[in-house]
Amino acid sequence: MGGGFTSAAGLTLVATPIGNLGDLSLRAIEVLRTATQVACEDTRHSQRLLAHHGIRVPLISLNEHNEARRIPELVAAMKSGGKIVLISDAGMPTVSDPGQRLVQAVIAAGLAMTVVPGASAVPTALAGSGLPVVPFYFGGFLPHKKGQREKEMLRALERDCTSAYFESPYRLVDTLQMVATHQPERRVVVARELTKHFEEFQRGTAQFVLSHYQGKAPKGEITLMISPVEMPKWISW
Repeated sequence: MGGGFTSAAGLTLVATPIGNLGDLSLRAIEVLRTATQVACEDTRHSQRLLAHHGIRVPLISLNEHNEARRIPELVAAMKSGGKIVLISDAGMPTVSDPGQRLVQAVIAAGLAMTVVPGASAVPTALAGSGLPVVPFYFGGFLPHKKGQREKEMLRALERDCTSAYFESPYRLVDTLQMVATHQPERRVVVARELTKHFEEFQRGTAQFVLSHYQGKAPKGEITLMISPVEMPKWISW
């Protein structure tokens, strides 16, 4: 892509806003405008983002249900000179979102690929958490099954770095209860609805944060962070 904005033939991964539509970069907007086709998780969801920025390009869905069929079509389009852009509903494609198999197919075909950086919930949550950021462990979405989730929480409690996960608001209280049962004084942070109107960072001991959400049911997109076994001396909260 050189020093300009527009994309070349091949695949460009573009990070999309995690809430605030104004977080789409100028470079991302121009790359989307000049795309031959935009592959996305949900065409209806992505259409709202593109319309907000006055972008009109053909959309095609790419998700776990249709990627086996879609990937050969997209690779063929790139081989014919197409500029394919991949986005997810929010954040960076392939990071707990669809796209890894398409990236691998593009690499295997020897086609050009680049990434346009932008919003991502994980570094955003970590930066505002007040917990040690480097190194950190990212575990993606926590398991639905309670037994598997508790095993993961026990692993997090043993790590010497901050652990970050995506969690459903419907399971957050149950997950916090697991942490509080084993280590009620362990410090945790819940980052909720990042970049949106009701953005919230709830920081404190596992027991304190659990009590907060037991009294006020959580809503929206959630990133849960658990502190390392030992906190640096310069962190006082």
